[in-house]
Amino acid sequence: MDVDPRFILWAGIAAASPLAIYLLHWQFFMSANVCKSLELLIGKTILITGANTGLGKQAALECAKRQAKKLILACRNLQRAEEAARDIRKATEFQDGFKTEIVVMKLDLTSLDSVRTFCAQVNEQEPQLDILVNNAGVFRCPYAKTEDGFEMHLGVNHLGHFLLTNLLLNLLKKSAPARIVVVSSFLYKQGAIKFDDMNCDRSYGRLEAYSSSKLANVLFSCELSRRLKGTGVNVYCANPGIVRTNILRYSIPLLVKMLDYVVGMFFQDVTQGVQTILNCIVSKELENESGCYYTDCLKEPIIKSAKDEVLAKKLWEYSEMVTGLAIQREQ
Repeated sequence: MDVDPRFILWAGIAAASPLAIYLLHWQFFMSANVCKSLELLIGKTILITGANTGLGKQAALECAKRQAKKLILACRNLQRAEEAARDIRKATEFQDGFKTEIVVMKLDLTSLDSVRTFCAQVNEQEPQLDILVNNAGVFRCPYAKTEDGFEMHLGVNHLGHFLLTNLLLNLLKKSAPARIVVVSSFLYKQGAIKFDDMNCDRSYGRLEAYSSSKLANVLFSCELSRRLKGTGVNVYCANPGIVRTNILRYSIPLLVKMLDYVVGMFFQDVTQGVQTILNCIVSKELENESGCYYTDCLKEPIIKSAKDEVLAKKLWEYSEMVTGLAIQREQ
């Protein structure tokens, strides 16, 4: 029996890297679909976090190609965000005479004060917000804490976006029908919510911390969908798969740099990786769905632990408490 040499290569890497096991699974047991929707985004204002690079930048470009009225690139690095905005304008400058307005705004998800300042500006300046894409994130970073003392994966991937979304909800409801797209990962299935050690003070594993933050994304999406029922705001959780972006900078960096051609063979590029996110943004077929999880542009069943309503409510209450949202509402 002939054996695919790629399988042999990844089997060898898997012995040294737990992440490679998941890459192997993705490469050989899942296929890439594309967004088949031809819907335009005329008249829509779209906010994308982490839009200066990778999937966020590609999502912004795809929205501009579909004639979105306005794009808000919410980024920590303003210089790179301005460069991304210029790239998108250049790529769409000859698009039937239509030009999307692109605005760059400062958002640092490692700081809850930055999130509050950003949301106050958006709520004051924007008459509408039709689509919010919670895309920014960190992946397998060395142990660190945010400005507010949260473990970095938890703080950026979940808590920063939790506060951001809640502070923009009134504007989204006002703009209904509206959508919230939460970018998660298939690694959520390996995660666990440990309320007795949320900031990994007792023990820290890079992949475990990332996976747990992605589980938090799915739980948040499900609970948010329940709370928004009847408001006209739908919630979608998107798994882009394994994509070549700089989010991989902490994962086998030497191997990635030395074997670019191997990386190109196994990882999706951003054009491929953005398809599920784009599908959640534009597809009319999803307009009556909310609180679901999508892989390869298809709905995928959510594992039991991520559908646990008691766990989701407890995580919501914890998130409200530590971000100060509960106190703000009482006031």
